[in-house]
Amino acid sequence: MKKDSIWIDTSTTDYHNTLKIEALGIAKGVISLEAPVSNLSHMGADFANTSIYVGGSKEAYKKINEIFDTISKISFHVSEIGKAQTVKLITNLYFYSATVICGECFALAQEAGIPLHWMWDYSKQTKAFSIALEQFMPFLFDKSYDKSCTLEIGHKDMNLTSDLAKELNVKLPTGNIIRAHYDETIKRYNSQDGHIIVCKVTEDDNNISLQIPNFVAPSKYGANPNYIRSEEMIEDKWGRIKPKIPESYKAKDYYPSSEQQELIDSLIEYMTFINYLINEECYNLGIGMGLSKELLKEVIFWSVGTCWIADNFENYSPDNNILKKIQNIKTNLKLRTTERIIS
Repeated sequence: MKKDSIWIDTSTTDYHNTLKIEALGIAKGVISLEAPVSNLSHMGADFANTSIYVGGSKEAYKKINEIFDTISKISFHVSEIGKAQTVKLITNLYFYSATVICGECFALAQEAGIPLHWMWDYSKQTKAFSIALEQFMPFLFDKSYDKSCTLEIGHKDMNLTSDLAKELNVKLPTGNIIRAHYDETIKRYNSQDGHIIVCKVTEDDNNISLQIPNFVAPSKYGANPNYIRSEEMIEDKWGRIKPKIPESYKAKDYYPSSEQQELIDSLIEYMTFINYLINEECYNLGIGMGLSKELLKEVIFWSVGTCWIADNFENYSPDNNILKKIQNIKTNLKLRTTERIIS
């Protein structure tokens, strides 16, 4: 590369590796920027609905910001090089944690006779909402496990996150339990399987299937590679967009019994509470890396990891008693991650 040219690395990797690349660039007079990318909706990269976190020279960032504006919805200059990787890992921790917990909660719902399609439709309208719940659980229900991203990538990211926390002496009690779930998953299945296969651990541990008959995820990365995504977008009051899910995906009416409703309420609160725990751990990790709370709130808000808790954590009052409620649920299921969290 020519002197004074700018190298942009959009991968998610160990920040030590990013610093090595910067040093190599400096030796040749090349400016390095790290720019890991987060989807703002499922495969937002297909239509520039992404967020880019940039670390490195702010002057270089300003010089090429037009490129980021073209390929993404929004970009942020985070800080010096190396710290943008931390931001990306934090946003992924939200997402990966919600994915695992959602899978176990849906298993409990199914065991109680609650239709999974209805439970999904209901849950995503509550404070348990997350992008993982709303946009990625359909890949569990059609048993494709999402072909847009591999288990290998999720496992790599969880290990990077856990290792970074250890280096910074930041405790990730819940995050490390999620990491253990990913470690177990990659031992059992092909690393090139879709990343939602982390939920298959729960299926196989209990000899069940969380597939919904005739359900097809609204994406070409699901069971139907010929699926055409809706061009109609939904925009929230902050300007975040996502493809509109067709009305045909609305679940049939279902009226749970009082016992089922009690379970549903507990599962909603449990998913919300886990999002809260992860929110606390993510902030601790970011602050440990020298990032401000204000920056962390903004970048999480614009990420694949966002959820109701991330948007509203100031208004949430956590209640640890939800763990006792989950522990007291009468079930024959083995839920390895929930069991570890409760213990």
